[in-house]
Amino acid sequence: MPSTVAEGARRLPTTHVAVGVVVDSVGRVLISRRPDHVHQGGLWEFPGGKVEPEESVLQALDRELYEELGIRPTGATPLLRVPHDYGDKRVLLDVWRLHGFTGRPHGREDQPIRWVSPEELHAYRFPIANRPIVHAVSLPDQYLITPDPTDWDQARFLERLDARMAAGLSLIQLRGPAMSPDALRALTEAVIPLARRHGARVLLNADPGLARELGVGVHLNRHRLRSLSRRPLPEEFLVAASCHDGEELALAVRLGVDFAVLGPVAPTESHPGRPGLGLAGFRDLVRDCPLPVYALGGMDESWMPRVRAARGQGIAAIRALWRQPDPGAVDTGSGA
Repeated sequence: MPSTVAEGARRLPTTHVAVGVVVDSVGRVLISRRPDHVHQGGLWEFPGGKVEPEESVLQALDRELYEELGIRPTGATPLLRVPHDYGDKRVLLDVWRLHGFTGRPHGREDQPIRWVSPEELHAYRFPIANRPIVHAVSLPDQYLITPDPTDWDQARFLERLDARMAAGLSLIQLRGPAMSPDALRALTEAVIPLARRHGARVLLNADPGLARELGVGVHLNRHRLRSLSRRPLPEEFLVAASCHDGEELALAVRLGVDFAVLGPVAPTESHPGRPGLGLAGFRDLVRDCPLPVYALGGMDESWMPRVRAARGQGIAAIRALWRQPDPGAVDTGSGA
């Protein structure tokens, strides 16, 4: 019956923490600095605190934000649940995105606070458990997956992609399943300046080496995901993965990808024999997944409130996001 440190660590209780992502009218995010003497002291964090036994998460969030910042949330949507074991402490960060608040935020406990643009968050040192929150805050709620470029005249393809980025789509998966590596390289080189002009980020659904050579992120299809034992690109490149079940999501987490897509959530015309996970199945799989996860398959903008309520980052789609805005449009592509 020997007791080891590892066994003791496993018996540590989990501290349930309510966390709020507070955003102002111009899109800046509020962060605060932890006191030097506490756990993970001196690092920056998203505000919040421990959920007491008699409280709901939203009650705890309301209390903690008032005690720390002097504000009261007026509405919130679930974002992530991040379980993390620091070795000396186990936490479950229950993260909510505020829709609004009353009061003027200020450090009521004399803690430094800052309003930071999502793009600037990566310059700050956060506790490890906060890193998925940084990614979630920095990512949009729509992920455009391009159709096969070989089905298009290249000039028309680039014109349409330029128009979709001009309309605000800022996260793009470029895929060319029927293209040769040289043709895909040439197309990517034509897409990169368009993305730079619009401030969009491109991930290439191809070999990670080619993505790194071209200076873009990589999106791993399920076959590349399953073939890897470590993250394929450094932290300065976005890495995403296509997942279809809990096993692949767990692998994506172990590899340290920045976000995932999960689906199909609803049946699609392109995969008529594959049943969808359903929104309940999606919710169950992402509930304690420490990654931003987009819902894929049968998605259009009408799904957004339900996906966000299920702790999804947003929607990923081919047709519904590629064509011109059309209320009621339905995506039938998978991109996986």
